[in-house]
Amino acid sequence: MTQQYYALPETAMSITTPVRRRTALGTAATLSLLPFVATSPLALAAEPGLRLGPPEPFGFEGLVERARQLAARPYVPPPMPAPEAVRRIDYDAHDKLRFRPEYTLSGDGPGAFPVTFVFLGEFFPKSVRMHLLEGGVAREILYSPDYFTIPEDSPARQLPADANGFAGFWIRESRLADEARRREVWASFLGGAYFRAVSGVGRWGMSARGVAVDVGGAGPEEFPDFVAHWITPAATEDEPVVVHSLLDGPSLAGAFRFAIRRTAGTVMEVENRLFVRRDVGRLGIAPLTSMFWFGEHGRERLADGRPEVHDADGLAVWTGAGERIWRPLDNPTRIVVTSYLDDDPRGFGLGQRDRDFDHYLDGVGYEKRPSVWVEPLAGWGKGMVQLVEIPTDDEINDNICAYWLPERPARAGDALGFRYRLHWLDAEPGFPAERLARVVATRTGRGGEPRKAHPRGSTKFCVEFLGEPLARLAGGSPPEPVISVSRGSVSLVRTEPVPDGVPGHWRMFFDLAADGREPVEMRAFLRGGGGPLTETWLYLFEPPMA
Repeated sequence: MTQQYYALPETAMSITTPVRRRTALGTAATLSLLPFVATSPLALAAEPGLRLGPPEPFGFEGLVERARQLAARPYVPPPMPAPEAVRRIDYDAHDKLRFRPEYTLSGDGPGAFPVTFVFLGEFFPKSVRMHLLEGGVAREILYSPDYFTIPEDSPARQLPADANGFAGFWIRESRLADEARRREVWASFLGGAYFRAVSGVGRWGMSARGVAVDVGGAGPEEFPDFVAHWITPAATEDEPVVVHSLLDGPSLAGAFRFAIRRTAGTVMEVENRLFVRRDVGRLGIAPLTSMFWFGEHGRERLADGRPEVHDADGLAVWTGAGERIWRPLDNPTRIVVTSYLDDDPRGFGLGQRDRDFDHYLDGVGYEKRPSVWVEPLAGWGKGMVQLVEIPTDDEINDNICAYWLPERPARAGDALGFRYRLHWLDAEPGFPAERLARVVATRTGRGGEPRKAHPRGSTKFCVEFLGEPLARLAGGSPPEPVISVSRGSVSLVRTEPVPDGVPGHWRMFFDLAADGREPVEMRAFLRGGGGPLTETWLYLFEPPMA
């Protein structure tokens, strides 16, 4: 795998800004362009539950054709009902808009996982059409304010009677579970083309998106929207909830199919067809969005009283050639885009490997955030895993994005398709723990030897590894460190077992001296017995200002 590094000029930082964690950015297409959207009055009703529109035949290939037709038309910005009123539905006001249990989709069956709907708000102001899909027949779920408890003083009461107040939906735990667990949400489609799910411990963290358009580029990022969903409830807990979704944005339209399973965490099988309306500089496939403010390394370590603040601490890649890579995340001083060239990657993802509460000391549960792994289900060909890191000075900003970028740029008129599986788990699946040790920590400090003067321009690195291959080392046979850097000089290299009594826990130390401010690409692993004992550690280091 070849690494390519791109650092945008300082002026670009004012053009592309971090995505607010609670902000559902994006621009949805108006559904008035779509011939398949029902506009007739109420035809069917499920009493006393959701009101349903007339039945229409529906299939994925039909949705694909509708996306193709939509992309052939000029993009039209979406309607945003009562924008002034919706803007006043802030976080606290929105929390008081509760979906009424008696209107829950599959609340009493026959589906295993109930679905509830979410009202418009300051951070998700665009309407999304909802449909129930069963047996190849779709019926629109017609919005009614009766579905929600709306306080008398809520700005939500100013929504026009004929407006659609749906912004998204939540999939809840099995209706057969205990009462407390039934109230929990395990998958969410809300805001723009964002969606997310929980891992085994039931905590939220990073988000996924339908696509990413020009993240961290020299111009403004584009945020397409899911403008309509078709939901097929799961018949049993062992079957998936199937969601079909229509995506639209200024540069492209697309059809998506999600098969969503509640497992030890959450697994989503995704198929999409994308139709490009106009040229796209960087079209990111299977994008993941997360937050990294500071960790055990980097410039922001003393920015807060807590030891670490992040939803994910590294990018994991399994290359087409079989190499396993871990690249710690960073909070840079400027927008940084790093590309890792590959051919038919076997997987990549953003991971939260540090699971020790004492490393965060925060009640929000950063140590329980899910890791998300992207598993391609068909050959993706040549391209690159691209990582975008945007400066942030607070944890409210999603400043990290990772995705697959095909080698060939997306051009107007292109038709693309991808299949992949998203694993929302505590760690990336299928890691060969019996063959390779993992990177578990990256630390930085002043260079030099203990109890001696610290030379200017020298930085010490400590990389920790943990795993079975290191536990099997024969006594007195330390692993060999293999280190390479793109510029500068490396010194004071050594390895030692971490003195915590944990078998297979080793660390590697080295100093790096590099003049100037240009980033340094670094690569290291531990070797023994003629081969690697660990995954490969990659890092992009910004030398501190002199």
